[in-house]
Amino acid sequence: MTKEIWINLPVKHVEKSKAFFAALGFTIHPGHGDKNSACILMGEKNIAVMLFEENMFKGFTRHPLTDTRQNSEVLISFDAESIEEVDDLAAKAEQSGGTLFGKPESIQGWMYGCGFCDPDGHRWNVLYMDKSKMPSNFN
Repeated sequence: MTKEIWINLPVKHVEKSKAFFAALGFTIHPGHGDKNSACILMGEKNIAVMLFEENMFKGFTRHPLTDTRQNSEVLISFDAESIEEVDDLAAKAEQSGGTLFGKPESIQGWMYGCGFCDPDGHRWNVLYMDKSKMPSNFN
């Protein structure tokens, strides 16, 4: 069965993308990558996000790239430990070259989150979930 998940994303500038994600607090894996690729580790289980220079990515997929300014390819979501962490990540995303498409806000009375685009337009969603307020139909 599957033991690891690698999310692969095309980027225009690997070094710029590495700097963006490092500014958000993600770990850049030192043993994976070169000038055309990089690996970001997310969370305690170290889900890998592989960043590949666009031409390298197209070589893997044998498919045209999505224009992320006009279309969504995927929404990558991850959790936060607090409302303050959501606010902090939103500020860091904007300060580091990303853009917010959803400002931090309360959602359905038990979640708090925001959405941002990285410098290449990939959409990310960060949520803090107060499970003590979670509706019973979600359990």
